[in-house]
Formats: sequence, structure tokens, C-alpha cells
Amino acid sequence: MSLTVKAGSRLYGATSTTELIVVKTPSAELDLTIGGQPALLDASGRTGATDIAEGHGGGAAMGKRYVDSSGGVELLCTKAGEGLPAVSGEVLQLKDAKPLPASD
Repeated sequence: MSLTVKAGSRLYGATSTTELIVVKTPSAELDLTIGGQPALLDASGRTGATDIAEGHGGGAAMGKRYVDSSGGVELLCTKAGEGLPAVSGEVLQLKDAKPLPASD
């Protein structure tokens, strides 16, 4: 299921408690999943009836940012959960922190 989202959109996992906010996204439709299941735009759609897909678990950490390999999609985790976010089947990776400049 493809979604068109914009910065500030909230996403909810259908199979876990994972919640995310879109920080950066292209204007095109995206195939967003959380835990291998389609991401939801409303928490009321959570059923918990399906399991987390293999390779899409491991836990999303609250306060961490997740990005795709191109850097075009960035999501901020606002509620930790077992399901990891993915775009078109590619599980997003933790964004590296920028090193601070030395204060000599």
C-alpha cells in the first residue's frame, strides 16, 4: 500500500507499538511499512493480528532517526516498538550523529 506523506505526518505500526513522525520525504508516493506491514496514518487501525515480518523486527528506539540509503526519507521514532520502518522493503538504518566541532 503506497502512502503520500509530508513532513509532520504521524505513522503507526499495525503489528507493534512503534510510532514515527516524518521528518523528510520526497513528494512521491512511498511504500512505507513498519514491522513488514503497511504503515497506518491512524492508530485506531491497529489490529495486532499479524506478526512482524522476518528481518523487520529488532526494535525501533525512541528519539532516534531512521533514514533510507539515499537520505531522501527520514523518520523520527516517538514511541518505541518491536517493528522497524522500511521503504519499498528496505529497512531504514539509524541516522549517524554529526560530530561536533572541536572547541580548542
